[in-house]
Amino acid sequence: MKVLLVGGGGREHALAWRISQEGEHRIFSAPGNPGMATVGENIDLTPDRIGEMADFAREQGIDVTIVGPEAPLIDGIVDEFIARGLRVFGPKRAAARIEGSKVFAKNLMRRHKIPTADYAVFDDPNDARAYVERKGAPIVLKADGAAAGKGVLICKDLRAAYDAIEQIMEARVFGAAGDRVVVEEFMVGQEMSLLFFTDGATVVPLEPARDYKAARDGDEGPNTGGMGCYSPVPLVDDALRSETLERIVKPTIQGMLGEGIRFRGILYVGLMLTNRGLQVLEFNARFGDPETQVQMPRLDTPLIEILQACSSGRLDEVDVRWKSDAAVCVVMTAEGYPGRYERGRAITGIPEAEADEGVVVFHAGTKMAGGELVTDGGRVLGVTATGPTVAAARDRAYRATAKIAFDGAAYRKDIATAVSH
Repeated sequence: MKVLLVGGGGREHALAWRISQEGEHRIFSAPGNPGMATVGENIDLTPDRIGEMADFAREQGIDVTIVGPEAPLIDGIVDEFIARGLRVFGPKRAAARIEGSKVFAKNLMRRHKIPTADYAVFDDPNDARAYVERKGAPIVLKADGAAAGKGVLICKDLRAAYDAIEQIMEARVFGAAGDRVVVEEFMVGQEMSLLFFTDGATVVPLEPARDYKAARDGDEGPNTGGMGCYSPVPLVDDALRSETLERIVKPTIQGMLGEGIRFRGILYVGLMLTNRGLQVLEFNARFGDPETQVQMPRLDTPLIEILQACSSGRLDEVDVRWKSDAAVCVVMTAEGYPGRYERGRAITGIPEAEADEGVVVFHAGTKMAGGELVTDGGRVLGVTATGPTVAAARDRAYRATAKIAFDGAAYRKDIATAVSH
């Protein structure tokens, strides 16, 4: 089978790696990365070149295209592929708005009584400042549009909130994503990620994973795209998963369908377990990053089989199975991330790290330059390990991480440390 993967980060490397384990598939990655080149062929196309991507899929006879990043989904890549009669995994543009617009998602939840934090929406910074002054702090500000995981600012005092409004709406640090801002109550509780395969009718959960967003140990520092992850999550039992499915996921899928929007693909639900019960933090319309890096090593059913069933409305025919092993991912970042950082720093030690049992290193921000592997992004590598328990997987992941080096390398030292088994 010929497979086209759109994207070139750690999530896409994990998907390509998973598919490469499932048979003699020919994998193309656009644009891919050096890690993805070891399991397939990289092509010189960026995800924003949707028309050229569809041309390539038709010319090469691609059997299924898998879209990793949110931007091409929000821009309508699935609509374009379907219009040309090409099989593609992911939601159409209208459905991807659940990630592309925080305002759309929050209003959808309000209409369908899906539990989420209280909020207000503003397109005028002065009105936003007045609301924040009335509500007080701590408080959360979210840029309406997609901002690569960095558009959510948790403000511990009023000064930080005023600064966030200025950065988002006036300095425009997130560009057009900051045309509107959602000002949201600050919630306290346990955060987790639950993801679901869906064909628009049937919904099947992925194994739960817990992501770490803050840049530094102890959940200190600014939010990032994700500094690490582990799966399974002991806190998420069958009852909690069932509650999420019945109170949140099904009403969301059915509510969108009732409004003429069929969601097919991955629905990612960011949750907070509070003293008021489950509350939705955010929705995403694609695989998580770095959740995918711990979910793919645990998946037992062929991924291609699941994705094709989602795309063709046959998900009820697939038995989605998972391995009992746990997995932990430690994300290595460039110095300064999520702020400004340098590129082009030589990376060593990956072969030595991957020589350890159960370890695979997923490339997120790397490239080849002058015959050597160098950094080319903020999140550089996702060092992932499996083991019989979360604790065993964590130990393997950190031993492997210690073998990898590049100037300015940083990573959290507390991924999964709260899990004792």
